[in-house]
Amino acid sequence: MTPTLFRQTAWALFDFANSAFPTVITTFVFAAYFSKGIAADEVTGTALWGYATSFAGLMIALCAPVFGAIADRRGARKPWIFLFSLLCILGSAALWFATPEESSIALALACVAMATFGFEMAMVFYNAMLPDLSVPGQEGRLSGMAWGLGYFGGLCGLALVLVLFVQTDTPLFGLDKELAEHLRISGPFVAVWYALFALPLFLWVPDKPVTKGMGQAVREGLAVLGKTLRQWRDHRPVFAFLVTRMIYIDGLNTLFAFGGIYAAGTFNMTFSELIIFGIGINVTAGIGAALFGWLDDRWGPKRVIMIALCCLLVLGILTLLVTDKTHFLILGLFLGLFMGPAQAASRTYMTLIAPAHMRTEFFGLYAFSGKATAFVGPFVVALVTDLFLSQRAGMATILIFFVIGVALMRYLPDIRGQHKN
Repeated sequence: MTPTLFRQTAWALFDFANSAFPTVITTFVFAAYFSKGIAADEVTGTALWGYATSFAGLMIALCAPVFGAIADRRGARKPWIFLFSLLCILGSAALWFATPEESSIALALACVAMATFGFEMAMVFYNAMLPDLSVPGQEGRLSGMAWGLGYFGGLCGLALVLVLFVQTDTPLFGLDKELAEHLRISGPFVAVWYALFALPLFLWVPDKPVTKGMGQAVREGLAVLGKTLRQWRDHRPVFAFLVTRMIYIDGLNTLFAFGGIYAAGTFNMTFSELIIFGIGINVTAGIGAALFGWLDDRWGPKRVIMIALCCLLVLGILTLLVTDKTHFLILGLFLGLFMGPAQAASRTYMTLIAPAHMRTEFFGLYAFSGKATAFVGPFVVALVTDLFLSQRAGMATILIFFVIGVALMRYLPDIRGQHKN
């Protein structure tokens, strides 16, 4: 293995490490446990979960561009990744104390919100490292490989939770199913998984040196961020993409956040079925991310994004129309094929469209675009679910984000094969 490939693999393993959190905690196991085992009922649980994740999204939107600009001036990114990863790890571990009773609602939601904030903030600085590690012209492959490893990490995490804790009469460590310990252990499990597989990034991936003190970095970072925002007209295509991505990623993130809750409440899927379903989705999503990573470099990220969004829209409509669990499962697996490519190609598109000397700064705004309206999707799902007392009605609102995303993406430049200097 060449030194470049070794560093790229160590970097990509961070996706493998942290993907256990959205897969096990916010999508399948703990989210479903919260709505069915802690909250009064599934509808109430869906609404409360939506309000908590929307609050976390709002905090991310406020903090990401500021911290990103400061880090850009200071130089090093790994200390920030470590700090926010620690928040996610601690928040996940504390979910062990969320017992199956309504008195645990506040604790569970607070821990999930804190962990979500840490998870997303760490990704700000992790994503910004992509241009420094990728070979020109192969950004799509590295981004796709990382997303593929991420889905594989989520798959492995779910599989272990299934085998060791959920689908067994004698869970590991003698956990008591009556107290939902076999489900609550998902939090500490994710914490250990994240910490273990994130180590290669901290040990072997080179980082930029610290060039300025924190005080100076804060002053300069805020000044540069303000200047960039005031001069947005000088970078119209970049800001147009940020707005477009802000919309369709909100829909995609909301789909991730409520997928497990919807499957459990509407189709009465058990925890074991949810985990098996999650494993299947991670298999198809990993295949999609890896395959489209190569196509990203050949066709360009714009085409990959539009294909993925159109397929998500069509399959999403069909998923909401079916009432049979088997058909829902089949459509869900096909849906997974296009989740990873939409995200990986977005990261590639940003790498190519941003001027090279401003890439790190724009990746801070890239993170902002992913979370500036992140509270809107969960809030709308929660609100419509409350108003119509229907999970299906709430989930239908996600399709609107995909429609708008496809419409806006059509007018963005095709930057296939171009590299800005």
